[in-house]
Amino acid sequence: MGVTSTISGGVTTPRGFTAAGISAGIKANGNADLALLVSDPPARAAAVFTTNKVQAAAVLVSREHLAKSDGVVRAILVNSGCANACTGDAGMRDAREMTELAARAVGCAVDQVLVASTGVIGVALPMDKIRAGVPKAFQAVGADQGSAASRAIMTTDPFPKEAAAAIAIGGRTVSIGGMCKGSGMIEPMLATMLAFVTTDADVPPALLSRALIDAVDESFNAITVDGDCSTNDCVMLLANGASGAAIDEKSYAAFVEGLRAVCRELAMGIVRGGEGATKLVTVKVTGAASALDARRAAKTIANSLLVKTAIHGGDPNWGRLICAAGRAGVAFDASKAAVTIGSIVLFKNGQPHDELAPSAAEYLKGRDLEVGVDLGSGSASSTVWTCDLSAEYVRINADYRT
Repeated sequence: MGVTSTISGGVTTPRGFTAAGISAGIKANGNADLALLVSDPPARAAAVFTTNKVQAAAVLVSREHLAKSDGVVRAILVNSGCANACTGDAGMRDAREMTELAARAVGCAVDQVLVASTGVIGVALPMDKIRAGVPKAFQAVGADQGSAASRAIMTTDPFPKEAAAAIAIGGRTVSIGGMCKGSGMIEPMLATMLAFVTTDADVPPALLSRALIDAVDESFNAITVDGDCSTNDCVMLLANGASGAAIDEKSYAAFVEGLRAVCRELAMGIVRGGEGATKLVTVKVTGAASALDARRAAKTIANSLLVKTAIHGGDPNWGRLICAAGRAGVAFDASKAAVTIGSIVLFKNGQPHDELAPSAAEYLKGRDLEVGVDLGSGSASSTVWTCDLSAEYVRINADYRT
């Protein structure tokens, strides 16, 4: 029981979920920009949201609806191309109207609809286009339209991101599927990313929330592209029980394993598709005094502009890695520390090994890389994923609004 198999699919792979992705005209280029996800039967929901003190109207409304519905959700409506953040009372009215439009189309209570938005901050939603688009989206929903929905939630993403897994629990097959978007302004907790994960397992509310937190900690909260945290981010998990398999404490570990596998694949897609990224970088910190220290040091290394640009240029400058670790504000003993690029040890126990730099430079020509720092202070470890920093990242973000 409980062996996870990664399968092809996405947010509509679990039974009882349908979706759609259409162009409502929110984006000037005519690309898809409105997604609708529907669960039949109603689903239990859990969610985590951005920790930014400035939160978009969609975040505030979705939090409110989860509380009012006691976590029961029938639909999620998502728009891209406009964040509807910092738009005042009008923005709140627009977010509420989005949930009303979706509820009317689906035929459910308004508080059983969640909403998400992504795009430029400080711009009002074109509600006339959304009013016309929601019925069109509902007409397009289908179990084979998950990929269309994953494209509709994209902004600067270079490709859509989907993942799915299957687990055997209690003699039944449980499916977990998901989609996400995110490319820039990425560092949880959480970042400019939206993620929607579905399962046909029957999961009690307390276990569902616990499972989401456990999965997010080792996936979406362990990635960074540029160290920025946005106003709109969320990860929403829906469980509708359509498989007939019930999750309890005994099967919890197996369920979380599958959920974590889907979330990690989605999170890796965000980093691999980071704005201007050419390399996926795994940062491993070991020898830390605590798990918190390890994560903090790993994030500091992963967010270092000097580290990221050196990796982009293929420069095995191990000094940048040890410097970042040393300024992370955690226990660190340079006399016992070590720095590796791939499996190549460039610094250990206070001594450099620069004669190995050519081998490290050759390794850095790859696209999937790993760097490591041992802090020499304990036995705790942490892994964070990031990407390199290129001139293309600067171009994209210098021209984002213009």
